[in-house]
Amino acid sequence: MRLVLLGPPGAGKGTQARRLTERFGLKDIATGDIFRWNVRGGTDLGVLAKKFMDAGELVPDDVVVKMVAKALEEASDGFVLDGFPRTTPQAEALEQELARTDRPLSAVLAFDLPDEIAVKRLAGRRTCSSCQRTYNVEFHPTRREGVCDVCGGELIQRDDDDEATVRRRLEVYHESTAPLRDYYWKRGLLRVVDAEGTEDEVTARATEALSDLAER
Repeated sequence: MRLVLLGPPGAGKGTQARRLTERFGLKDIATGDIFRWNVRGGTDLGVLAKKFMDAGELVPDDVVVKMVAKALEEASDGFVLDGFPRTTPQAEALEQELARTDRPLSAVLAFDLPDEIAVKRLAGRRTCSSCQRTYNVEFHPTRREGVCDVCGGELIQRDDDDEATVRRRLEVYHESTAPLRDYYWKRGLLRVVDAEGTEDEVTARATEALSDLAER
Protein backbone atom coordinates (compact mmCIF):
# COMPACT_ATOMS: atom_id res chain seq x y z
CA MET A 1 0.00 0.00 0.00
CA ARG A 2 1.37 3.41 -1.00
CA LEU A 3 -0.37 6.40 0.59
CA VAL A 4 -0.20 10.19 0.62
CA LEU A 5 -1.70 12.19 3.50
CA LEU A 6 -3.08 15.68 2.87
CA GLY A 7 -4.51 18.20 5.31
CA PRO A 8 -3.84 21.54 7.00
CA PRO A 9 -1.28 22.05 9.78
CA GLY A 10 -2.78 20.70 13.00
CA ALA A 11 -4.90 18.01 11.34
CA GLY A 12 -2.86 15.27 13.04
CA LYS A 13 -1.29 13.83 9.91
CA GLY A 14 1.92 12.90 11.72
CA THR A 15 0.08 10.93 14.39
CA GLN A 16 -2.14 9.20 11.86
CA ALA A 17 0.85 8.40 9.66
CA ARG A 18 2.54 6.57 12.53
CA ARG A 19 -0.64 4.66 13.34
CA LEU A 20 -1.25 3.67 9.72
CA THR A 21 2.31 2.47 9.25
CA GLU A 22 1.96 0.28 12.35
CA ARG A 23 -1.46 -0.98 11.26
CA PHE A 24 -0.45 -1.90 7.71
CA GLY A 25 3.29 -2.54 8.04
CA LEU A 26 4.40 0.45 5.97
CA LYS A 27 7.34 2.88 6.11
CA ASP A 28 6.55 6.34 7.51
CA ILE A 29 8.15 8.99 5.31
CA ALA A 30 7.62 12.34 7.06
CA THR A 31 9.25 15.22 5.24
CA GLY A 32 9.08 17.32 8.41
CA ASP A 33 11.30 14.79 10.19
CA ILE A 34 13.64 14.66 7.20
CA PHE A 35 13.90 18.46 7.22
CA ARG A 36 14.59 18.62 10.96
CA TRP A 37 17.28 15.91 10.70
CA ASN A 38 19.03 17.98 8.05
CA VAL A 39 18.57 21.16 10.09
CA ARG A 40 20.05 19.60 13.24
CA GLY A 41 22.90 18.17 11.19
CA GLY A 42 23.61 21.55 9.62
CA THR A 43 23.63 20.14 6.09
CA ASP A 44 23.45 22.51 3.14
CA LEU A 45 19.87 21.41 2.48
CA GLY A 46 19.03 21.82 6.16
CA VAL A 47 20.31 25.39 6.35
CA LEU A 48 18.33 26.31 3.26
CA ALA A 49 15.15 24.53 4.40
CA LYS A 50 15.23 26.17 7.87
CA LYS A 51 14.88 29.66 6.41
CA PHE A 52 11.59 28.68 4.82
CA MET A 53 10.30 26.51 7.69
CA ASP A 54 10.82 29.22 10.33
CA ALA A 55 8.85 31.68 8.21
CA GLY A 56 6.00 29.22 7.62
CA GLU A 57 6.79 29.07 3.92
CA LEU A 58 7.06 26.02 1.68
CA VAL A 59 10.52 24.57 1.09
CA PRO A 60 11.42 24.80 -2.65
CA ASP A 61 10.43 21.78 -4.73
CA ASP A 62 13.94 20.81 -5.82
CA VAL A 63 15.11 20.57 -2.20
CA VAL A 64 12.13 18.48 -1.10
CA VAL A 65 12.22 16.10 -4.07
CA LYS A 66 15.88 15.26 -3.45
CA MET A 67 15.12 14.35 0.17
CA VAL A 68 12.00 12.31 -0.59
CA ALA A 69 13.40 10.41 -3.58
CA LYS A 70 16.06 8.75 -1.45
CA ALA A 71 13.51 7.78 1.23
CA LEU A 72 11.27 6.17 -1.40
CA GLU A 73 14.12 3.91 -2.48
CA GLU A 74 14.12 2.41 1.04
CA ALA A 75 10.35 1.73 1.16
CA SER A 76 9.96 -1.43 -0.93
CA ASP A 77 7.08 -2.74 1.21
CA GLY A 78 4.94 0.37 0.88
CA PHE A 79 4.86 3.79 2.54
CA VAL A 80 2.87 6.64 4.02
CA LEU A 81 3.99 10.06 2.77
CA ASP A 82 3.27 12.79 5.32
CA GLY A 83 4.05 16.36 4.27
CA PHE A 84 4.70 15.66 0.61
CA PRO A 85 3.56 16.59 -1.96
CA ARG A 86 2.40 20.10 -1.06
CA THR A 87 2.08 21.56 -4.55
CA THR A 88 0.89 20.29 -7.90
CA PRO A 89 4.44 20.34 -9.36
CA GLN A 90 5.57 18.19 -6.42
CA ALA A 91 2.67 15.78 -7.05
CA GLU A 92 3.70 15.52 -10.68
CA ALA A 93 7.33 14.89 -9.66
CA LEU A 94 6.18 12.17 -7.25
CA GLU A 95 4.04 10.57 -9.93
CA GLN A 96 7.04 10.45 -12.27
CA GLU A 97 9.28 8.98 -9.57
CA LEU A 98 6.77 6.24 -8.74
CA ALA A 99 6.14 5.49 -12.41
CA ARG A 100 9.88 4.97 -12.87
CA THR A 101 9.75 2.10 -10.37
CA ASP A 102 6.25 0.92 -11.37
CA ARG A 103 4.80 1.68 -7.91
CA PRO A 104 1.77 3.99 -8.35
CA LEU A 105 -0.08 5.46 -5.38
CA SER A 106 -2.83 3.34 -3.82
CA ALA A 107 -4.79 6.21 -2.26
CA VAL A 108 -4.65 9.78 -0.94
CA LEU A 109 -6.23 10.55 2.44
CA ALA A 110 -7.36 14.17 2.88
CA PHE A 111 -7.85 15.08 6.54
CA ASP A 112 -10.41 17.88 6.97
CA LEU A 113 -10.13 20.35 9.90
CA PRO A 114 -11.47 23.93 10.37
CA ASP A 115 -8.75 26.60 10.56
CA GLU A 116 -9.60 27.83 14.07
CA ILE A 117 -9.38 24.35 15.52
CA ALA A 118 -6.04 23.90 13.76
CA VAL A 119 -4.72 27.10 15.40
CA LYS A 120 -5.82 25.96 18.87
CA ARG A 121 -4.22 22.56 18.41
CA LEU A 122 -0.88 23.94 17.26
CA ALA A 123 -0.67 26.68 19.89
CA GLY A 124 -0.53 23.93 22.51
CA ARG A 125 1.65 21.51 20.58
CA ARG A 126 4.97 20.40 22.04
CA THR A 127 7.54 18.22 20.27
CA CYS A 128 10.10 15.89 21.84
CA SER A 129 13.58 17.19 21.07
CA SER A 130 14.88 13.60 20.92
CA CYS A 131 12.33 11.32 19.21
CA GLN A 132 10.14 14.01 17.58
CA ARG A 133 6.92 12.56 19.07
CA THR A 134 4.27 15.26 19.47
CA TYR A 135 1.95 16.10 22.36
CA ASN A 136 -0.56 18.84 23.20
CA VAL A 137 -0.70 20.61 26.56
CA GLU A 138 -4.51 20.59 26.45
CA PHE A 139 -5.59 17.61 24.34
CA HIS A 140 -2.71 15.14 24.81
CA PRO A 141 -0.50 16.14 27.77
CA THR A 142 2.46 14.11 29.00
CA ARG A 143 2.47 12.41 32.40
CA ARG A 144 5.27 14.73 33.51
CA GLU A 145 5.16 18.31 32.31
CA GLY A 146 7.82 19.04 29.71
CA VAL A 147 9.05 15.43 29.46
CA CYS A 148 8.36 12.91 26.67
CA ASP A 149 6.44 9.83 27.87
CA VAL A 150 8.32 7.57 25.45
CA CYS A 151 12.00 8.49 25.63
CA GLY A 152 12.20 11.07 28.43
CA GLY A 153 13.39 13.81 26.09
CA GLU A 154 12.74 17.50 26.66
CA LEU A 155 9.58 18.92 25.07
CA ILE A 156 9.91 22.12 23.06
CA GLN A 157 7.62 24.43 21.12
CA ARG A 158 8.81 24.63 17.54
CA ASP A 159 9.46 28.06 16.07
CA ASP A 160 6.83 27.39 13.41
CA ASP A 161 4.12 26.73 16.04
CA ASP A 162 3.63 30.29 17.29
CA GLU A 163 0.21 31.68 16.32
CA ALA A 164 1.35 34.18 13.69
CA THR A 165 3.41 31.57 11.86
CA VAL A 166 0.62 28.99 12.15
CA ARG A 167 -1.87 31.34 10.50
CA ARG A 168 0.63 32.04 7.73
CA ARG A 169 1.13 28.30 7.26
CA LEU A 170 -2.63 27.88 6.91
CA GLU A 171 -2.69 30.60 4.26
CA VAL A 172 0.10 28.85 2.38
CA TYR A 173 -1.78 25.56 2.66
CA HIS A 174 -4.95 26.97 1.17
CA GLU A 175 -3.06 28.74 -1.60
CA SER A 176 -0.68 25.97 -2.61
CA THR A 177 -1.66 22.64 -1.11
CA ALA A 178 -5.46 22.54 -1.10
CA PRO A 179 -5.58 22.42 -4.95
CA LEU A 180 -4.00 18.96 -4.68
CA ARG A 181 -7.41 17.66 -3.66
CA ASP A 182 -8.68 18.37 -7.17
CA TYR A 183 -5.51 16.88 -8.67
CA TYR A 184 -5.98 13.58 -6.86
CA TRP A 185 -9.77 13.61 -7.12
CA LYS A 186 -9.47 13.61 -10.90
CA ARG A 187 -7.18 10.58 -10.63
CA GLY A 188 -9.69 8.70 -8.50
CA LEU A 189 -7.35 8.50 -5.52
CA LEU A 190 -8.84 10.99 -3.01
CA ARG A 191 -10.54 9.76 0.19
CA VAL A 192 -11.73 12.40 2.69
CA VAL A 193 -11.39 11.83 6.46
CA ASP A 194 -12.96 14.02 9.18
CA ALA A 195 -10.01 15.03 11.42
CA GLU A 196 -12.06 16.39 14.35
CA GLY A 197 -12.34 14.25 17.48
CA THR A 198 -9.90 12.02 19.34
CA GLU A 199 -6.89 10.40 17.74
CA ASP A 200 -8.59 7.00 18.05
CA GLU A 201 -11.71 8.26 16.32
CA VAL A 202 -9.72 9.72 13.42
CA THR A 203 -7.67 6.53 13.12
CA ALA A 204 -10.86 4.48 12.91
CA ARG A 205 -12.17 6.70 10.10
CA ALA A 206 -8.87 6.55 8.21
CA THR A 207 -8.68 2.76 8.54
CA GLU A 208 -12.26 2.43 7.32
CA ALA A 209 -11.45 4.64 4.33
CA LEU A 210 -8.71 2.15 3.38
CA SER A 211 -10.65 -1.03 4.15
CA ASP A 212 -11.02 -2.04 0.51
CA LEU A 213 -7.26 -1.79 -0.06
CA ALA A 214 -6.45 -3.74 3.10
CA GLU A 215 -8.59 -6.63 1.88
CA ARG A 216 -6.62 -7.06 -1.32
